[in-house]
Amino acid sequence: MIESVLITGANAGLGKETARQFAWKQETKRVILFCRNRARAAAAMKELEENTGKRIFEIVIGDVTDADSVRRAVEDLREPVDAVVLNAGGVIGKTAANSTPSGMNQLAATNILGNVVLVDELIKRDKLRKAILAVSAEAVPGVKMLGVKRVSMSTSSVDEFAAVLDGSYFGKTFVALNAYSYVKYVETMWALSMARRYPRLKVVVVSPGNTKGTRAADSLPLPMRFMLNYVMIPIVFRLMGEMVHTLDVGAKRFVDAISEDRYKSGVFYASKEGKLSGEMVDQSTFFTDLKNTSFQDNANEAIHRFIR
Repeated sequence: MIESVLITGANAGLGKETARQFAWKQETKRVILFCRNRARAAAAMKELEENTGKRIFEIVIGDVTDADSVRRAVEDLREPVDAVVLNAGGVIGKTAANSTPSGMNQLAATNILGNVVLVDELIKRDKLRKAILAVSAEAVPGVKMLGVKRVSMSTSSVDEFAAVLDGSYFGKTFVALNAYSYVKYVETMWALSMARRYPRLKVVVVSPGNTKGTRAADSLPLPMRFMLNYVMIPIVFRLMGEMVHTLDVGAKRFVDAISEDRYKSGVFYASKEGKLSGEMVDQSTFFTDLKNTSFQDNANEAIHRFIR
């Protein structure tokens, strides 16, 4: 039973909806909104309180691209939490390739750095009791019918994973959408390694699927954004079946994966092969690299090269 949960990137989109759905559960006593901007966090908390009628929300301020900021946030956490949802992330856009003080590019820092530091610090300080949910993407195993190729690395060595994180893997042709798949693959493999390292915790990786109502498309070039919002989502995906769903359905994937016993630790759950919505299944049944424990440990080691 999950009585308390901390959610990164909780002031909007999937993060806020996940907070709402946890608050609706009778057993939930605390929902911590981990956000970078205090004003936006306060606005989100006010909306959530009005919508749910609950006064169980708290705010913790931290920037997931800044390891020290995350460490300070964990220090401010009054009590342990049962679960953490590592929701903060996204494609970022024009600044994705920029380097950060950690040495990671902005895309990797936003999706990985703070989330990993958060988990490390919670465990070190004995402030995490039961579960970790890492958010991945359907692009990792690929979607053939849309021409989205599965992530494919030469060796999945520590050096190769590190090259993804600092951006050198992509050479001079850094395309945020393509790099995003690889960054999420690194995060996924790290999370799967954590499931083995900490068997007392339930560690699941989940893709929210192709979810309407998020800001995921905001960083896309205008022509692509127009095509997605006005052609693909309302027309093409609807005709194809099991290719898009609403915000509440995407967030429910997170809540169910943490709360329900049918979702097992050490598994990456996303849509069936070739789909972007519908039933969630174990992705390793058709993407076998996910089972490679050496690759998982390499991802963990590569990430910690950038964490000081």
